[in-house]
Amino acid sequence: MITRDMLKEVILAQRESLNRLDLGILREKIKDIKIRDSFALLITGIRRCGKSTFLHQILKKQKRGCYLNLEDPRLGDFELSDFNKAEQIMKELYGEGGIYFFDEIQNIKKWEKFIRYLIDKKEKVLITGSNASLLSTELGTKLTGRHLQLELFPFSYREFLDMKKKRPSAESFEEYLNKGGFPEYLKKDDPAINHELLSDVVMKDVAVRFGIKNTDVLNKIAVYLISNVGKEFSYNSIKKMFKIKSVQSVIDYISHFENSYLIFTIPRFSYSYKQQQVNPKKVYSIDNGFSYANSASFSKDKGKMLENAVFLGLRRRFKNIFYFQEKNECDFVVKEKDKITGAIQVCFDLTEENKDREIEGLVNALKRFSLSEGLILTFNQEDEFLVGGKKLIVRPVWKWLLL
Repeated sequence: MITRDMLKEVILAQRESLNRLDLGILREKIKDIKIRDSFALLITGIRRCGKSTFLHQILKKQKRGCYLNLEDPRLGDFELSDFNKAEQIMKELYGEGGIYFFDEIQNIKKWEKFIRYLIDKKEKVLITGSNASLLSTELGTKLTGRHLQLELFPFSYREFLDMKKKRPSAESFEEYLNKGGFPEYLKKDDPAINHELLSDVVMKDVAVRFGIKNTDVLNKIAVYLISNVGKEFSYNSIKKMFKIKSVQSVIDYISHFENSYLIFTIPRFSYSYKQQQVNPKKVYSIDNGFSYANSASFSKDKGKMLENAVFLGLRRRFKNIFYFQEKNECDFVVKEKDKITGAIQVCFDLTEENKDREIEGLVNALKRFSLSEGLILTFNQEDEFLVGGKKLIVRPVWKWLLL
C-alpha cells in the first residue's frame, strides 16, 4: 500500500517528467492508434523500444489524459487497492473524460481487475507492458473481446532515416544494419546501453519474474540465441550444449525470451502442427544493433545480419512466418489466413556461385504453394528472372523496407 500524498506526488512528478521528454520522431504506428471506450488498447514491446515516448506522442495528440508509470521505484509498495486512489487523484488533477495511460502495468498483481472496472464504466484506457504472454493471457481471461493489441518494435529503417535525417541509400541502410533501431542507443552510440538492456531483460523480465536461479546459464543461452540468427536449433541441442537437466526448462527459457521480445522463433513449414513442433526451429533477434553489441560473432556474418533485418521487416507486417525446406531451402514463407501468400529468399550478394542454390530454393517454394512470383532480397542488387514459369524479382532490402 502507498499513501495518498506519495501517490499524488509521483503522479505529478511523472507527468512533469513526461512533458519534458523529447517527443522524438513520430512513430509509424501512431496512425494505427484507435482509443475507444469500453476497450483497453494494449501496447507491447521490448524494453526501451520507445513505448514511453510513444505514449507521450499519443497523449499530446489526444490532449487530455492521466499517466502512471508503474515501474517507478517510488511505487514499490503499490498494490491493487491503490488503483482506486490513483483514479481519484487523476480525476482531481485532470478532470473527467480523459484517457487513462498505465505504463508497464504487468508489475502489479491482478491489475486486470482494475482495468476491467474502468472498461465497464466505459472509460478509455491505454496500457503498455514488456511481456506479451503475461499481458495477453490476463487480458484474454479477464477481458475477452474487450481489448485491442498493438506491438511496438525498435525503429524501422524509415524511422531511422527520419531520426538521422538521412536519405534512403545503400550507405544509410548499412549503418542501420549495424546499429539497429533502439532510440537511446542511436542517440548516444554507447554499446553499454545495449549491454544493460540484455541484462534487464534476462534478469528482470525472465529470472526474477519466473524465479529462475541459474542466471549464468540463462544469460549464456540468451547470448547464444541472439548470436545465431537464421540458424536451426532444437530444444534438445540447447539442453546438451548447456548441460541442462530438463528439456522442459529449455522450452520455458526460450518461451520467456520470446514473450519478452528478446528473440523470435519460426518453425519449418508443415501443414501438420505436430510436425512443426518436432522439426528444428530458426531463431531471430529483436534488433541487429542489439545483437551486434552483445555478440562477438554476429557482426562477422553480413548475410545473417541482412536476413535478420528482413525477418524484422516481415514480422512488423505478419504474425505467421515459416521457413520452407524440402529439396532446397527458402528462407521465409508468409501465411495469411489459411494460405501461403509470399515466398522470400535472402542473400547478401547474388553471385554465379550461389545463384543456382538460391533460385532453386525459392522456385521449389513457389511451386509448392502455387505462387507465380517470389522475391530475392539482397544488399544492393536489382534484377529479374523467369525460371520455370515463375517470376523472380531481385530487390535491395533497403528499398523493400520502404514499400
